[in-house]
Amino acid sequence: MNDEDSKLISSVLDGSQSGFRLLVEKYQRLVYHIVSKMVPEAEHEDLCQDVFLKVYKNLSGFQQQSKLSTWIGRIAHNSCLNYLEKKKVVLYDDITSEEQTIDSVASDHSSPEESALASDLGARIRQEIDSLPVKYGTILVLYHLEDMKYDEIGTIMQLPPGTVKSHLFRARKMLKDKLLLKYNIEDISL
Repeated sequence: MNDEDSKLISSVLDGSQSGFRLLVEKYQRLVYHIVSKMVPEAEHEDLCQDVFLKVYKNLSGFQQQSKLSTWIGRIAHNSCLNYLEKKKVVLYDDITSEEQTIDSVASDHSSPEESALASDLGARIRQEIDSLPVKYGTILVLYHLEDMKYDEIGTIMQLPPGTVKSHLFRARKMLKDKLLLKYNIEDISL
């Protein structure tokens, strides 16, 4: 674990509200990505708040044997599974997202037209990712948008790293096949 996270943990454990605010700001995107892939949109905000409440309550028990992001991701994943078990809800892919982070794939274009095309491409890719089975979409998001390693994703999702790697391969293939089936190659390339 890095020094920044160690200092942040110490700050929160010492009762610093600003330290906890920084922790939330640093990891809210990760938590949102996991929650938004697993539960209905109406529950996102409450579940994200619940995750950070659990993080706050259990931070003193964090043994720092893994990265803080992995530990928080695990809490988010388990919170979603517990929610789904209690509600007996079928896993749900969030179709619309306020946070179109996939658009960052195509950033800093020279003209407004290229920027609009890139935004449209990002929306198309996000829509297709959202249509994948939950486990594949979650792995794609954690790997490509959160830059997590196989073992970190495996810890969060309780899968061996080799399984994560094979699921990621399948998810990429499924995404590619969906994109090629639905769009002309000219429509999805810039």
